[in-house]
Amino acid sequence: MNSSYPLLSSIRDPRDLRALDRSRLGQLATELRSFILESVSRTGGHLSSNLGTVELTIALHYVFDTPHDRLIWDVGHQSYPHKVLTGRREAMATLRQFGGISGFPRRVESEYDAFGTAHSSTSISAALGMAIASRNKGENLGPGRRRHVAVIGDGAMSAGMAFEALNNAGVSADADLLVILNDNDMSISPAVGALNRYLVRLMTGGFYERARDVGRAVLSVVPPALEFARRFEEHAKGMVAPATLFEEFGFNYVGPIDGHDLESLLPTLYNLRDRRGPQFLHIITRKGHGYKLAEADPVLYHGPGKFDPRQGIQSGGSARMTFTQVFSDWVCDMAAADERLIAITPAMREGSGLVEFERRFPKRYFDVGIAEQHAVTFGAGLACEGMRPVVAIYSTFLQRAYDQLIHDVALQNLPVLFALDRAGLVGADGATHAGAFDIAYLRCVPNLVVMTPSDENECRQMLTTGFRHDGPSAVRYPRGAGIGAEVAKELVPLTIGEAQLRRSGQRIAVLAFGTLLAPALAAGEALDATVVNMRFVKPLDIEMLRRLASHHDAFVTVEEHAVMGGAGAAVAEALAAEGLAKPLLMLGLPDRFIDHGDQAQLLRELGLDAAGIESSIRERFGMASGTGSGPRLVAHRA
Repeated sequence: MNSSYPLLSSIRDPRDLRALDRSRLGQLATELRSFILESVSRTGGHLSSNLGTVELTIALHYVFDTPHDRLIWDVGHQSYPHKVLTGRREAMATLRQFGGISGFPRRVESEYDAFGTAHSSTSISAALGMAIASRNKGENLGPGRRRHVAVIGDGAMSAGMAFEALNNAGVSADADLLVILNDNDMSISPAVGALNRYLVRLMTGGFYERARDVGRAVLSVVPPALEFARRFEEHAKGMVAPATLFEEFGFNYVGPIDGHDLESLLPTLYNLRDRRGPQFLHIITRKGHGYKLAEADPVLYHGPGKFDPRQGIQSGGSARMTFTQVFSDWVCDMAAADERLIAITPAMREGSGLVEFERRFPKRYFDVGIAEQHAVTFGAGLACEGMRPVVAIYSTFLQRAYDQLIHDVALQNLPVLFALDRAGLVGADGATHAGAFDIAYLRCVPNLVVMTPSDENECRQMLTTGFRHDGPSAVRYPRGAGIGAEVAKELVPLTIGEAQLRRSGQRIAVLAFGTLLAPALAAGEALDATVVNMRFVKPLDIEMLRRLASHHDAFVTVEEHAVMGGAGAAVAEALAAEGLAKPLLMLGLPDRFIDHGDQAQLLRELGLDAAGIESSIRERFGMASGTGSGPRLVAHRA
């Protein structure tokens, strides 16, 4: 780093932080915020959310004895300050890069990462589980008792799982659990000031608790008076904190307080640390805090690539369309052509390409929040009444609504179209966001059509196909740009289950599913192999398989998906059912989670680029090597 961070450089882990005089924490916050801005501008990553949690992170590690006390960050978009303060400052130069540190908390990366996260709304459940385990092991007693803190954002609180966890935690009075709601989607109200700070301190301190307990003891002999006092207490407390909801769950609610004000955070956290049972602290922060460009547009700076912090993010588009842009254009065009179309997203408007749709068709656009299960069944209800819902969702997030997909959509054979973005490897976000399993978990579901476009134009055609199909369907497409195929404006469907012969060759038939068609064609040229764009995983083109089997010695399947249960496995099942005994090489993702890194580099390392596909085929079938490379880290085969 070019800048100098004298105080931050002295912090090797939270023990050094806790040794600082409290008066120096403000300087540390300034240096930490500057460091994160400079670091992320060089590597890319999540920025706005991390700038908003600098003071909170410092305060938590200053007050709590981490890692003995468990600290869990929901999602993990805001964990960069935590990583910096827990011994990974120098490693931030490798953030989200191949072989570098993750952009999310990972248990294998640091003892300070108490729980691996990246999907939202899991923190309270995990922290409660840890708190109950500590209780059962006797670790919740004595001066060294273990505390458990879950930090969750207001967006993540929209998920049902968070409320399920609150409901369970509220009846666990002997579980030492602190839930911190990091509310960064609202401005700090006038109540968050000196008076509110004093009242919050009073309510979290021993005086308030002792006074309340004494009052209850005195008034317990006069039940009507006790009830009156209880109601007065709730009313008075509600004047300074919107406590009703969370206290009904059994939590002691405190807040809201300014999450950027260490003079509010520190004494409040000290008081809550020493209290027993479920506690709930509501703080207000601002995304992008301290960097005016990110404050003004936190969405733009949510997950930027590399940029110059002095100039900010500069617009500069690629000449090739991304698949998300293809979907964005298609959904607007189809909505203009068919008023039955309703678009649904679980809190991924920008990522799924629905910004323009919301602008043009606001009454037909529904962002349901981080509520994937609801999104799917909501779509099923719409379909029951003649609408044509399109659920725009990342492949990895549809996993969270699998029961609803089966029971509420497929079982009833309802015409819901799933537009699955981020299928296959996703690059910097790594294993938690990779769409590696959707073919396997979709193709086993009756009534469901599953499509894998090879390029941008075919993606548009398949979306049209799924929309006009009188049953459930899914189109899976990857993150990023395609090959630059020209996209026709017409809304033309494909014939369901029909594959496309792309190259005629000898001996080997390569069956490509999705965007790996391009490297498969290149390998086919080198090997003089037949190459087929299969297009449909379900239903498979069985007639095509029969024709190929009669003229070829072996099959090869290629997919950017887990081999186990994937498209290759579907081909193996079909060949067996047809009695077509042929050698079969299945290339795809291995039976392990693939870490973060550049997408092209990952595909190359896995042998799923053109050279890797060619090498694997030569090795498996004893073909003489040409000028290509020899065996490398090859794709998983079966």
